[in-house]
Amino acid sequence: MKRNNRLLAVIVVTLIFGFLLTVCSTSMEMKIRFAPGGEPKTLDPQLYSGIPEAIIEMALFEGITRLDKNNVPQLAVANSVEVSPDGLNYRIILKSTKFSDGDPLTAYDFKASWMHALNSEAKAAYAYPLFYIKNAEAYYSRSAKAEDVGIKVMDDRTLEVTLGTPCPFFKSLLALPTYFPVDQQNAQAHKNWYADGTVFVGNGPFMIKRWSHNDKMILVKNPNYYDAANVKLKEIDFYLVQDGKKATTAFEAGKLDGLNNLVQEDIFRLKRDGNLKAAPMLGTDFYRINTTKKPLNDLRVRQALSIALNRQDLLGNVIGGEIPAYAFVPGTIPDAVPDKDFRKMGGNLINEDIAKAKQLLAEAGYPEGRDFPVLTILYNTNGKQQLPVQAIQDCWKRNLGINVKLQGQGWDDYQQNQQGLGYDIARACWIGDYVDPMTFLAIFHSNSGNNETGWTNGIYDKDIETAQKSSDQRVRMEAMHEAEKILMKEMPIIPVYYYVQNYILKDNIKGVIVSPLDFFDFKYAAVQ
Repeated sequence: MKRNNRLLAVIVVTLIFGFLLTVCSTSMEMKIRFAPGGEPKTLDPQLYSGIPEAIIEMALFEGITRLDKNNVPQLAVANSVEVSPDGLNYRIILKSTKFSDGDPLTAYDFKASWMHALNSEAKAAYAYPLFYIKNAEAYYSRSAKAEDVGIKVMDDRTLEVTLGTPCPFFKSLLALPTYFPVDQQNAQAHKNWYADGTVFVGNGPFMIKRWSHNDKMILVKNPNYYDAANVKLKEIDFYLVQDGKKATTAFEAGKLDGLNNLVQEDIFRLKRDGNLKAAPMLGTDFYRINTTKKPLNDLRVRQALSIALNRQDLLGNVIGGEIPAYAFVPGTIPDAVPDKDFRKMGGNLINEDIAKAKQLLAEAGYPEGRDFPVLTILYNTNGKQQLPVQAIQDCWKRNLGINVKLQGQGWDDYQQNQQGLGYDIARACWIGDYVDPMTFLAIFHSNSGNNETGWTNGIYDKDIETAQKSSDQRVRMEAMHEAEKILMKEMPIIPVYYYVQNYILKDNIKGVIVSPLDFFDFKYAAVQ
């Protein structure tokens, strides 16, 4: 009996040990299969123009800074970034690091890369984040010389950057792909380096092992990465599937671990089933109002149109997955107060109230909507905008008794009519370029070419200018909060919802940073 017990114990221990080995070996496979949205047009970070490129480049490159999970820039390739008291001069000391092929990374690589983006012949879609550098925009428009641009290489590891005006969020800009360094030695040796996986060189956590165009790109851990000890994944397989429906089917068949380009019908289904993941995104969908036309020049009418909407019902029934917008600036942007974001500090600035909306409309001379002229909502037809504008049309008819027509136009005509104020109400959206409220609020300054509402306000302009010129974050944020209050009181625009990055990712994958700029950062990802 004792022998049998001893034998049984040995068998049990053996089975448990074998099970643990199996579990450990599975969890140690540190590999992720992800569909970023299609084949990248280029992996030259200065010339990127889409989300697939940005997601892949975040894995292959490292900038002077890198945004953490709270969207705060942390030193990356730089050992230090010293800023002058006036906020104009940045002295950047680089770490001693290498590219994935072993070439040393120098300050010259940074300068040459940035100047490449500023060469207008390169047609870099995202050259403008560099325009904060002194004379950068002038050089881009060919009205200044290369030597006039405020970028100086002091030695291999020291870079000095001079800005045209203070830019307190410049360290955040340094984390964008436009500011990534390209190995100039490799770029000169291989003209097509950015499209050929066999000669591609980066300086990020991962490097290309194989690139089968329009099929799959296999990345492996970069042994020359300065922070390789903190990179847990051994491999990332990017499946270059542009069809979101096809990618979702592959995920549900167990062939993918995650994807970000979901189609609307799957978003509703996945949300209903509890399988949808969502992260905040720096984007606001809103409606511009032509404040130069009657009756929209009446503040009471604009306010009535805004507070008569039921944003929550609209999102639940028509759009799905997004966040109702009760102000203009979306969340996740850090405020001056530690661990607080701008939206939470500013609170809701729109209070929906149908009774109040009817009262305002009556005070403007249109009780129950009587005698209100038929207005037209302009929208772009190259997206899925028809259902949302129809829902808003129905909402105003039901709640205010007014009729509006819908006019869909192709992108070029739609853009031209907004710029020339050839509209009554126009559907619009704005996606932030950097993590700061200014990327949203500056567009409604009187001198902004993106205002397109006919609205101006001197106090608003002064608040924006105060925030643009100050290097004190508390002063800046207070001024921008005041500006947003004016914008939401005057209501030249009607915010409807904030964009959300809808995606799916297996629950055992941890540490992926989903940026509000629509990037996925896999540096700290792990399979558990």
